[in-house]
Amino acid sequence: MTSIISPDGTFSTETGTTDRLLTPGEVARIFGVDPKTVNRWALTGKVPSIRTPSRQRRYLESEVRALLRDGSVGTDG
Repeated sequence: MTSIISPDGTFSTETGTTDRLLTPGEVARIFGVDPKTVNRWALTGKVPSIRTPSRQRRYLESEVRALLRDGSVGTDG
């Protein structure tokens, strides 16, 4: 499957699905934690992430919102 990261901060697939990409800081604000905690969650698989061509970590907004709704990622770090 082909995926494209647009300059406007969205992620698109060949199926036409588009989702906004969030920075670690944006995800941290949503969960009320430090951005380092968000990166640790990504490293341990608690939060799925995408790497940009420049190797920066980004998070699909729909997945972050689903985790928030489900309560599957806590604020305990």
